[in-house]
Amino acid sequence: MAAGYPDSSPKQSEQEYAILKLPDGREHKISVLKPSMGDDVFLDIRDLYSKTGVFTYDPGFTCTASCASAITFIDGPKGVCLYRGYPVQQLCENGEALEIAYLLLVGELPTSDQRKKFEVEVKSHMLVHEKIKGMYQNFTISAHPMAIMVAVVGGLSSIFHELDPFNYEHQWLACTRLIAQVPVMACMAHKTSIGQPIMYPKANLSFAENFLYMMFATPMQEYKVNKVAAKAINAFMILHMDHEQNASTSTVRIAGSSQANPYACIAAGVASLWGPAHGGANEAVIQMLESIGSVDKIEQFVADVKAKKEGVRLMGFGHRVYKNYDPRARYMKKLVGEVLKELGVSDPLLAVATELERVALGDEYFIKRKLYPNVDYYSGIMLRAIGIPTSMFTVMFAMSRTVGWVCHWKEMLSEHQLRIGRPRQIYTGTLQRTYDDALTERLSSCQEAGSSDEEKTSGMGARGSSFSRRQAKKEMYERTSSFVRSVPEPSGPTR
Repeated sequence: MAAGYPDSSPKQSEQEYAILKLPDGREHKISVLKPSMGDDVFLDIRDLYSKTGVFTYDPGFTCTASCASAITFIDGPKGVCLYRGYPVQQLCENGEALEIAYLLLVGELPTSDQRKKFEVEVKSHMLVHEKIKGMYQNFTISAHPMAIMVAVVGGLSSIFHELDPFNYEHQWLACTRLIAQVPVMACMAHKTSIGQPIMYPKANLSFAENFLYMMFATPMQEYKVNKVAAKAINAFMILHMDHEQNASTSTVRIAGSSQANPYACIAAGVASLWGPAHGGANEAVIQMLESIGSVDKIEQFVADVKAKKEGVRLMGFGHRVYKNYDPRARYMKKLVGEVLKELGVSDPLLAVATELERVALGDEYFIKRKLYPNVDYYSGIMLRAIGIPTSMFTVMFAMSRTVGWVCHWKEMLSEHQLRIGRPRQIYTGTLQRTYDDALTERLSSCQEAGSSDEEKTSGMGARGSSFSRRQAKKEMYERTSSFVRSVPEPSGPTR
């Protein structure tokens, strides 16, 4: 594999700049940067502090680019999502998961020979180390699969720790190994959670087919992979592989900026993805649809959402970036209909979801707020039809997004100007004070409290003015130690 990388440096717009006028009258010239595609304009503030002594404030990075990347392009207002220049819908229709993983990693679609070689390489890494497999024996049967994934993915760093992050061959090995093993470990997490034996992948199955085999096969009988389900899983993987600088990808980049072990970086991404505001959204959509129950209750539900009734939220609508229909959601909606039809599954939640979408998209309240379905809105219904349990929805997301995470990790290291992520903050705490002042204040409070007790007052008088801060510290320590010793040991089991 050649060690070449596409240039992801932002281009400076010739003779374009902005002028920042500071409160003291100084002016600072800010260069304008423009991406290779799209209408966005960025102000280059990298030298702002060194030249002006001021910082910017942008909680949640709502209008800040933390990096330059050549992997995925999103135009939120227009509803566009491209992987290395290709519309994601086209890749889902025509591509295979490992083929698209190669595209994201390298920048170009593989030739026939490159594709075969990459598939063989990835499959050669699919067997998980026995020490990692042994970790699964220590999880309780009720452990959430995402909790297991955080632990075992991080555990890989204990096995594969001799790695030079700036060595291209080492980078490539870490990327292919993670792409190969995270889906296997995801299936192991599922089998552990239901108490079934772990199933190993097969070399003659595709990437998506192997996932279904490891999820649903048992040693008792031969398992035949359903082609319709495999097509759906393949599309799901591709749709979720990358989405530029989301919360989990940014987490991976921040962790990687310290030159941390890549397996630990990906474990950090898994942890970030677990939140219901990120990877757990499709699970939340299913819960919302189940709470609505039937089509006739949608009108009341929408009214409750608009009235901001406590505990009622419209899940699966809206996106930080998209202010139009998420292009991934369009394809997912089409795919859900095909999968349910071909599998012969009738899910009443699909009717609820379809009608809720129709009502919301025709309501001025949601139109004005630019709330459109995102990719999570329909994906849960498709996964249910295939037989994926709700607890595995976010794990499915994580195993797919691993491709994007390793691509961003590798891209960041390839820039040869790695800087550790170190945001600043606006401090809003207490003004500077001294410990001696606090001690004097506490001592004064103790003396006032003791003055009402004649015995304590007498004791204080006997000590007189020689009562020092050192003595006060000693007495405070003795009182604390006495209290700790007086606390009874718990008599029963604790949680």
